Amino acid sequence: MDHLVILNRRELLKSTTGLLTGWVVAGSPLALIAPGRAWAVDLTALTSSEGTTLLSMARTIAPHDKLDDAAYALVIQAVDNDAAKDANTRKMIKEGLAALRADFAASSESERVEGLKKIETSAFFQTMRQKTLQVLYSSSIGYSYFGYEGEAFSKGGYVFRGFNDLRWLPEVPAEDSGPLPAGP
Repeated sequence: MDHLVILNRRELLKSTTGLLTGWVVAGSPLALIAPGRAWAVDLTALTSSEGTTLLSMARTIAPHDKLDDAAYALVIQAVDNDAAKDANTRKMIKEGLAALRADFAASSESERVEGLKKIETSAFFQTMRQKTLQVLYSSSIGYSYFGYEGEAFSKGGYVFRGFNDLRWLPEVPAEDSGPLPAGP
């Protein structure tokens, strides 16, 4: 499950800057692959409230109502890792968060969208947008949610795995398909 941590008491009591936690929704695609119902992401450069605000921001940038917060938490973990490695990135994120309303995470979606429109040309917004798209859509949680089975080369290629899986189109009779290509 990428980099989510299943909580136990010892890990919860560890000293970190922030902790982003949540629950896996029963019946969601993540529930099928998650080993437990609770998830947590340790934050080393960001506080828990900053992580919560960034999670709301990522969810507003790429809204999928039924996608668990755990998928968005992977985005925040990646942003936190970048901020921990680079002081300039950390400063940009802190300044960007300050530009948002203090109650951004608790605001309605329309208010969050308006707030993001005001900062959409900033480096902070563009960094968050890029990181959200990169991480969210390349995680195993995202793959599961969207029904992407992953690359096919190692499994024999798409010709034998997925090429002709269309069930919503009628089968085309062989005589209507035209001539087959000549073999080598």
